[in-house]
Amino acid sequence: MTYQTLFQEVVKNHFFDHHNKVLIALSGGVDSMNLLHFLSLYQKELGISLGIAHINHKQRPESDVEEDYLRHLAENQGYPFYHADFSGIFSEKAARDFRYDFFKKVMIEEGYTALVTAHHADDQAETMLLKLLRGSRLRHLTGIRAVQEFGPGQLIRPFLTLKKSELPDVFHFEDSSNTSRNYFRNRVRHDYLPQLEKENPQFSTYLADLARENQIFQTALLELTQGFDVTDLRFFKSQSKALKEVLLGNYLEEFPKLQLTKVQFTQLLTLLENSNTYQIPLKNGYELLKAKETFCIQKISPTTDSTLTSKVLKFQEIVIFNGFQFSFLEDGEGIPLFSQSSLILRGRQPQDKINFGTFSKKLRRLFIDEKIPKKEREKAIVGEQEGKIVFVQTPNNLYLRKFAESDTMKAALNIKKL
Repeated sequence: MTYQTLFQEVVKNHFFDHHNKVLIALSGGVDSMNLLHFLSLYQKELGISLGIAHINHKQRPESDVEEDYLRHLAENQGYPFYHADFSGIFSEKAARDFRYDFFKKVMIEEGYTALVTAHHADDQAETMLLKLLRGSRLRHLTGIRAVQEFGPGQLIRPFLTLKKSELPDVFHFEDSSNTSRNYFRNRVRHDYLPQLEKENPQFSTYLADLARENQIFQTALLELTQGFDVTDLRFFKSQSKALKEVLLGNYLEEFPKLQLTKVQFTQLLTLLENSNTYQIPLKNGYELLKAKETFCIQKISPTTDSTLTSKVLKFQEIVIFNGFQFSFLEDGEGIPLFSQSSLILRGRQPQDKINFGTFSKKLRRLFIDEKIPKKEREKAIVGEQEGKIVFVQTPNNLYLRKFAESDTMKAALNIKKL
């Protein structure tokens, strides 16, 4: 596939329609160097400005030389260059967590709304086989997504339809560790997949198709069960065994760090089906609270009601936050604001309340009165300006502070669901 064909796919899928500042994860390998060349070639057409982020894992003698080359390359092309040295005990997971934590930090501090990585179709097949070998649950056999929420914006992977062999052979560095059989992914890439492809030459394509089909299946299930209050035990217990598993699985997706095993999932299901009440720890800092008619899972001794990362929205800026685009401009349609001070976009906190003019109401009470589902409450975005809550945006509802009639409008806030 040529860059021109790929550009048409990117435009067709609207990958960068809502982004101005785009951060490229650049390792120096052939995949990421192609990504840099592609986005550099079409950045004007896409309406984006680029920055480069690089992690030196300090695992090879030549890594410092490669870092210097990439730094000079960024400087010559006029791109900001952000870099960090890996620290800690090295492992595949530790390195990945370190990379993405750094990328998120750069995005938040420097105002990037998109991180772009060079994952391709071969990575998709490898990821699927890795998950199969590790015994992942069916709902998690969905491969790598082309677009997903990440940090203050989105993580975008425009190369997922390409095989590595289709990428041009541009200048790049070869990482000798990529051939080491000490790493599980390398054994999958160099040993297991090639052996399976001897039996079925289309095996990698099959794995990618399986990921796509399972994603469609899981999305359809989620749409069909949307609005079901799984935490209502009377409703939950009245469902079939199969639907109970689906509903509980959907609910647990709200707690990605909980990471229950299959055995622990079955044990939790048993606890919910009996008539006892509980307040017991689960794992990774979470606990189950079960009353006679309802239950919930929450962080033990939480300090806030939300885990959303805060984001500052300055006057005359546009940012993407938790699935919404916020435009804070001098004029235009939207919510009238009576100050040009920066807004803080954040998750809700226990004592939050909003002023409706003749009365104020705590957000917890507001959500109960409005019958906002628990899943939506946890995704609520609070807009705070000069220490006062201006608005509360849930996935499907917007609540506004009541201002004095004598206030003079100085700006407008437009909120667009993505």
